[in-house]
Amino acid sequence: MKAAEIRALSADAQEDQLRELYGEWRDLRFQEAVGQLTATARIRQIRREIARIKTIQGEAERAARGDAPARK
Repeated sequence: MKAAEIRALSADAQEDQLRELYGEWRDLRFQEAVGQLTATARIRQIRREIARIKTIQGEAERAARGDAPARK
């Protein structure tokens, strides 16, 4: 998911997306632990998507407080 797509989501939708990603990440870590993981690159993709969402949420919080200008 691209940053522009994440910014277009509501705060609730972003939280839902995070919950979904964390669940998928947990499942993949479990598969890795038992030796059944086949999609090794997906772990990295999920971690990056989580970081992207959290970054955008932080930007929105700072913009709401007036600490930094909001990104477009």
